[in-house]
Amino acid sequence: MFQHTEHTTTITDTLQATANEGGEKVDFKELLHHVQNSNEIELPFIGHVHLPHFEPVQLFGIIFDFSISKHVVFLLLSALLLLFITFVVARVNSKRKVPTGLGNFIEVFVVFIRDEIVIPNMGKAGITYLPFFLTTFFFILTMNLFGLIPYGASATSNVSVTAGLAIFAFLMIQFSAIKAQGIGHYLMHLTGGVAWWLWPIMIPIEILGLFTKPFALCIRLFANMTGGHVVIVSLLGLIFIFKNWIIAPLPALFVVGINLLELFVAFLQAYVFIMLTAIFMGMGMQSGHEEHNEVHAHH
Repeated sequence: MFQHTEHTTTITDTLQATANEGGEKVDFKELLHHVQNSNEIELPFIGHVHLPHFEPVQLFGIIFDFSISKHVVFLLLSALLLLFITFVVARVNSKRKVPTGLGNFIEVFVVFIRDEIVIPNMGKAGITYLPFFLTTFFFILTMNLFGLIPYGASATSNVSVTAGLAIFAFLMIQFSAIKAQGIGHYLMHLTGGVAWWLWPIMIPIEILGLFTKPFALCIRLFANMTGGHVVIVSLLGLIFIFKNWIIAPLPALFVVGINLLELFVAFLQAYVFIMLTAIFMGMGMQSGHEEHNEVHAHH
């Protein structure tokens, strides 16, 4: 698992140097525990617990580190929690005609994603892919919310996690397009409909465009989930920089506001991720339907 600590270390060192000008030592690394990945986690009443470490494995010249990091722990916790909640909700809802409580809460999101995201962007055929969108939405949301609780961490603030989600989105985008268009029309679509002598220019551009969409999904989710925590650290750092309790209430109020905003962002980024994925998938599927309608029109 890639550990992105370089940019947060730079911020920490800057704040550390500023605060230490007065001769006092302040540990800003503790403020960045939500953002930084590490090989240990902090538990209440127990303290720091070291996670299993494995020797890196080299395959085809690439080094893979399969050690368990903090973000991996919270990623697995998110998956297990999500499986447990959905299993319980599915069993309860199957026995009731009208869901109540948690089952009703989950159904609100299911109906919203189906009626406001999947069907408008992908048509009735998009219902086939509804389980993918529901899984992706709740998984991202759970990981985002874990970063807002004490001793927790947002796995989505790790670019490796968002890259993995983007890869699955990329595969689903291409799969849905090929299924709707057929492999022949899908490959011809890469030519952009231009003259054959422009293919050497258009095909690389179209292929690059296939990868820019998931790349944007990856960086957008990573940057938004990391940025909020960095802002909180910067605001708290003002207290140590000024070294005066009079200034403390103002940054504290801003931190509370940012935390409330982070709660909204946790839902928003999960929504944006699946919304854009649905749009990209719908574009490929509609191209296939348009081709199918044109063929029938000629006949």
